[in-house]
Amino acid sequence: MPLLPLRSARRLALACLAPFLCTVSHRGLAEEAPFFEDLPTVLSASRLPQALNEAPGAVTILDREFIQATGYRDIARLLRLVPGMQIGQERGHSQWVTYHGLGSDYPTEIQVLVDGRSVYSPSAFGGVDWSALPLTLQEIERIEVVRGTNSNAYGANAFLGVINIITRHSHQERGASAQVTAGNRGIRDQHASWTGGGDGLGVRLSAAQLQDKGFQNLNDDRSSQTVTLRSDYRLNGLDEVSLWMGYNRLERGMGYQDSLYGNNAERTAGSESATFHLSWRRTLSADEEWLVNFYRNQENSRDRWRAAAPGYADVPLDRSRSSHRTNLEIQHRLALNAHTRLVWGLEARRDHSDAPGLFAGGKPPRAELYRAFSNLDWRITPNWQLNLGGLLEKNGDVVPQFIPRVFVNWQAGQGHTFRAGYARAWQQRNLFELYGDVRAYSGPGERSRPIAWPYVPNPNLRTPRVDTVEVGYLGRLPSMDSTLDIRIFNERIADFVVRENTTSPIGALAIPLPSSRFVNLDSSIVLRGIEYQLRTRPRPGTELLFSHSLIDRQTDDPQMSKRAAPYAASFTWLQNYGNGWRSTASLLRMGPLAGGYGYVPGCDYLARAYTSLDLRLAKSFRMEGRRVDMAINGINLGERHQEIADRSEQCLSRNISKPANPAASTVWLSVAVEL
Repeated sequence: MPLLPLRSARRLALACLAPFLCTVSHRGLAEEAPFFEDLPTVLSASRLPQALNEAPGAVTILDREFIQATGYRDIARLLRLVPGMQIGQERGHSQWVTYHGLGSDYPTEIQVLVDGRSVYSPSAFGGVDWSALPLTLQEIERIEVVRGTNSNAYGANAFLGVINIITRHSHQERGASAQVTAGNRGIRDQHASWTGGGDGLGVRLSAAQLQDKGFQNLNDDRSSQTVTLRSDYRLNGLDEVSLWMGYNRLERGMGYQDSLYGNNAERTAGSESATFHLSWRRTLSADEEWLVNFYRNQENSRDRWRAAAPGYADVPLDRSRSSHRTNLEIQHRLALNAHTRLVWGLEARRDHSDAPGLFAGGKPPRAELYRAFSNLDWRITPNWQLNLGGLLEKNGDVVPQFIPRVFVNWQAGQGHTFRAGYARAWQQRNLFELYGDVRAYSGPGERSRPIAWPYVPNPNLRTPRVDTVEVGYLGRLPSMDSTLDIRIFNERIADFVVRENTTSPIGALAIPLPSSRFVNLDSSIVLRGIEYQLRTRPRPGTELLFSHSLIDRQTDDPQMSKRAAPYAASFTWLQNYGNGWRSTASLLRMGPLAGGYGYVPGCDYLARAYTSLDLRLAKSFRMEGRRVDMAINGINLGERHQEIADRSEQCLSRNISKPANPAASTVWLSVAVEL
């Protein structure tokens, strides 16, 4: 059962807002400023630096202090504490990250950025490989999550939101540090970093290794090595050049021992990813800035194994792929007058992918994308603010699309902001959905005669569209030292892409596996509901964070409604006991969820709702003048549960009555030392 019925949640929201409606005044912003003076500045909502209460939409910030307090080893684990995020793991190194669910096996509904650089993979399946990012947790300054459509600022992949991971500037600190971690399930992590420089130059070098055995009773080993470099050089009082370079190498266990015909057999897959990102920033004044970004991402994945079927004992399968992305962007931010600010820019991108095993019909075309964007922020009166945004995008052969957004913020009184807005967005189709052509052959000598055809291309897919209407509230309650953020939304999605069974282009095949292709739903999907987050400090040293979301899913396709959980919640308690002792406890609740669709269609499986507990106890002290941090962490300490199922594996007769891949409880000890 959900924590609250949707109708009750609406009443709760009205009850929360009612006292604030009575406090409406016409005081100027100067009187309101003290109540928002510690609200952070966000960059991701409109590309304009704005106080949180001025942003056009709901934004959640996970800052460096909070990230360190959780002690998590993976970025995706942090995102579970953000309202509306629905996240699950099919295995230890496989993260399924969505906002409001619905995602495929490789969700593509949220734009993910690192320092403004898109990390969506152009290769084959699209999505984000969270375990293979060339990035370490220790170098993150904050994570900004824009909850709601933001395509007018970042293009079609910001279909339902944006996750912008911002790393630390290399001028922020000096010195070196090291951390080691060890725990059950084979956890053996090491991290080291050094930051230095001088005469306007800052350099930070980081290296990390993560190693574990993942979930129990699965081929789930992971060994990851990451090296990153960030350098910032101040040329003069106006100009700064920044360089980011990163490399990740990952080996991981995949598949299941008894998968059907070995279509997802046990194997070890490998990947390498690298990035080069160069930017130039000219700051003419606090109100005007030019920014030029150039980056190139490259990925190579190795995933080959042998399947077997009646009459065919050695069938080669190959999901290996490689890709690279080249992107150039120019942005100009300026003040038109004392009450109006504008940001505009141009962006060009080229993606290239190569995956013969996934595109048997021939290499997919090179993808080229062009964008022009702008956002206007107009302070109409001291209490009313209007944000107008628009983006024109040309993606390959698709007709150019205009993406609009209009948002109004009302500073209703001291510490109380109401917001309302409308936005439209389109979602890019990834190459695999359009051109995916997967065939199995008995051997090189018979390549012209496939024995199975799991995926058939469909280059005629229409582009999905979402229309979003939302209202929200952001309030500061000084007497309780609390912040309340509420978002009420209605998201109508047309032409959403799903997978359906079809016949192979050449009729019946030797191996009786169904063929499938991607198609557009004939009817719309409507997600409407409420999500809110209350952050409070009831006494010195104590901080409580409660997030809750409720979603009413309306669709003619019953399978689609199961791909969005009707509710999710988290409660986090952070405690500072003094003398260097701290603790963090997070209780997570996720509703029933069927994530993705699996490699073999036809299995209807819904993972049950579950509750999970994460704990951390930490002690900081100084040894010979150097800071030392020791902590013991545990995750998944609650009931044994399943989060995301591999449907073809789950629907084998021996597994149908119990989870095939329950999450594993994990405990580890970490020690970090200043060098």
